Amino acid sequence: MKKIIIFGATGNVGSYVLKYACDYFDKIEYEVIASGRRETHFFDRMGIKYFSVDLSRKEDFANLPKDDVYAVIYLAAQIPSYMEGYHPEEYIQSNIIGAYNVLEYCREVRADRILFSTTVFDVSLSATDGNVIKPDIPLNFSYKGDHAVYVISKNTAIELIKHYNAEYGLKYFIFRFPTIYNYSPYHYYHPNGVKTMRPVYRMIEQAIKGEPIELWGNPNYSKDMVHVYDCAQMICKAVEVNRETGFYNVGTGIPVTLKQQIEAIITVFSPKDHPSPIIYRPEKPCGGGFLMDVENAKKELGYEPKYDVVALFQNYKEEMEINRFKELRSL
Repeated sequence: MKKIIIFGATGNVGSYVLKYACDYFDKIEYEVIASGRRETHFFDRMGIKYFSVDLSRKEDFANLPKDDVYAVIYLAAQIPSYMEGYHPEEYIQSNIIGAYNVLEYCREVRADRILFSTTVFDVSLSATDGNVIKPDIPLNFSYKGDHAVYVISKNTAIELIKHYNAEYGLKYFIFRFPTIYNYSPYHYYHPNGVKTMRPVYRMIEQAIKGEPIELWGNPNYSKDMVHVYDCAQMICKAVEVNRETGFYNVGTGIPVTLKQQIEAIITVFSPKDHPSPIIYRPEKPCGGGFLMDVENAKKELGYEPKYDVVALFQNYKEEMEINRFKELRSL
């Protein structure tokens, strides 16, 4: 039986990718195995094997499976969104040393392929209003700010992956992540190291109460909003594809305006007899989204996005009620 190891399975994206993968793959042909840094029995109750591994510690890999490892899905990373303060050395340890150790594991167990998530901030300076990001766009990022070392660490990991492909024949598939949308019981992020509620959760709370929701900036400013299960679909299809390498933008290829986003939140969450009004604030700054070209993923992987913006928030509502990953987020 082919084994698929998912590093980062306890994370916000990784936990949903793991769930999707367990449903997607034929259990006679594949075994999906979870790994994360935390100590938890969460996956035991799901009947999924779990290994606690700190990727920066080579010795931790000794406990992982050695036989029949077919694919490694590498989603674990230190990212700016969850870093309190600024500690760039953590990017080096997690994203570079960690990548080297994962690649050595792949080499030692003779894995067929590695799937790796990188950041859209590698081309952030090219993300001007209305500009669609192509998969093969040249790197273009700022060497200043709290994201610089993070981006450098991700780019370095990709160079290591390319080396292992050239030297050892390890197939690789890289996925450029914008914001991946999925419900999390933890409603905060840390821009510039400061704990802040994510705007999407603030708007959901307002919509539930029927309170006014402010729309900052241009109502027609658009971005790609990709649901985590569409992201997972792309990754799972790359596990099966008969190719040597691939580089893909994760997205839908469908622009969503700020107005459409807020209208979808109101449709899904507001009381039908008391929907939230939209208050337009064009003088307020807003931006930071990306438009993603996903045509090569459609052509090469057979990827087809399933979630529009309304379906995306409907799933948020379902997950809020179930709260299936509460235990992982509270550890």
